[in-house]
Amino acid sequence: MTKTQQEMIQKVLEFSKRDSRIIGLAISGSYITKSLDEYSDLDFLIVVDDKSYEEVIEERLLIVEQFGTLVSAFTGEHVGEPRLIISLYDSPILHVDFKFTTLDGLLDRVEDSAILYEENNCITKIYSKKEAHFPTPDLQWIEDRFWIWVHYACTKIGRRELFETIDFLSFLRQSVLAPLIQLLLGKLPRGVRKIELDAPQYIEALERTVATHEYESCVNALQATINLYLELREELSQSPIVKKVEAERVALQYFQDLLKNYFESNSMEDNYE
Repeated sequence: MTKTQQEMIQKVLEFSKRDSRIIGLAISGSYITKSLDEYSDLDFLIVVDDKSYEEVIEERLLIVEQFGTLVSAFTGEHVGEPRLIISLYDSPILHVDFKFTTLDGLLDRVEDSAILYEENNCITKIYSKKEAHFPTPDLQWIEDRFWIWVHYACTKIGRRELFETIDFLSFLRQSVLAPLIQLLLGKLPRGVRKIELDAPQYIEALERTVATHEYESCVNALQATINLYLELREELSQSPIVKKVEAERVALQYFQDLLKNYFESNSMEDNYE
């Protein structure tokens, strides 16, 4: 942990203890895994009593201004979390996230944050009511969708919408391949975040799923994506799923037809030259 991070934690802790509306403070993310480094942000949970919550929500931008030289801050609707304030401080520079919540808002959570301050063990009591649950990939949910996604990617390639293809392959890597790899290795399914550390043995396979803005590169990346999915589905076969055999056949045939048309088209062009 850096001196800057330590100082920020102390400032937020002291403020939380002074403000009677705040009944608890916790911190999550890299702090609880003891992996904070100079590139880490800080993730605070500021727990507000029910009667003061709306008041604090109205003041939250003013509140975060008190912790340093705030250069920018915005709410987290883009990640589905309007209670969140994402902020950047200068002198020294530091990224800090503040999530303002009531006690009941802590019931459904992906992890137990480290408690820095609480009145009457209020956060501890909430944690005892319901265990944290990190969402894991649903293999059947993925299988039900994967082959339609493959067909969709083929249509983007066929239209030469290559930026769209690159983005969609990234979605498949983030939402399908990386979580399945992490599930197989007993890691938290966090998408591609820290995948280099979690699964170094799969990096080369994942690299092959990354496309450049070229037709053949997109085709090869899609083929690598399909191959890796099939490998992972087989590795995880102890989890019973209903394979979408017909959808798989149709999508793979469409992919092969796409390749055939492409090579035939190129061959005709070569003959004209």
